[in-house]
Amino acid sequence: MAQVEIGLMVSPTISGNRFISEDKYNFEKESNSLRLGVGVVADYFFAKNYAFSTGLMYRSKGSEITYNYTKDNGDGTADQVNGKDDISLQYIELPISLKLFTNEVAPSTMLYFQVGTSLNTKVAAQVNNKKVIDGEKVSKRFNIFEADVILGGGAEMQMGESTKLFAGLTYHRGLTNIDDYYRDRLDDKNFSLKNNGVSIDFGVKF
Repeated sequence: MAQVEIGLMVSPTISGNRFISEDKYNFEKESNSLRLGVGVVADYFFAKNYAFSTGLMYRSKGSEITYNYTKDNGDGTADQVNGKDDISLQYIELPISLKLFTNEVAPSTMLYFQVGTSLNTKVAAQVNNKKVIDGEKVSKRFNIFEADVILGGGAEMQMGESTKLFAGLTYHRGLTNIDDYYRDRLDDKNFSLKNNGVSIDFGVKF
């Protein structure tokens, strides 16, 4: 018989960025950042060991990046552009995934594997800890919607008749460009900036 398990999850994330760009622009990830995710999860079991998993998460993403390139002004002159930006983005995420559970590998303990996608909506943004730069809201720089692939696994332990504790690791790989600002400055439609991250997930289901 189908059953639904709903729970709460805390998800610290080691967040970074990756680029699709030409080497001449010298875009690099300077460092990863520790971000936080929290929210509600729901597993709908349509068979004993198979569940459709969704929920609603608030998650922070972004990292510190550097760049150094020559910009042609179109009048025979060029400017050297370099900088370092600490990007911080907040999203509301709607994960859509499939969870596959093993039978018990230890008393009251099962392993699970998860694969799917996440549809995300930006709710806030900062660059270098600023929400406004040169009189313009930073959030306007970034695209409203983002999508990523999620791949993960972990373990669940039955703690009572209807209570389970779970813990796992999830890889989040961004699929979509998050920021048109650099693309416009470079005048290069092939440039993309995407989110990446690995989260450590802890939670309880009821």
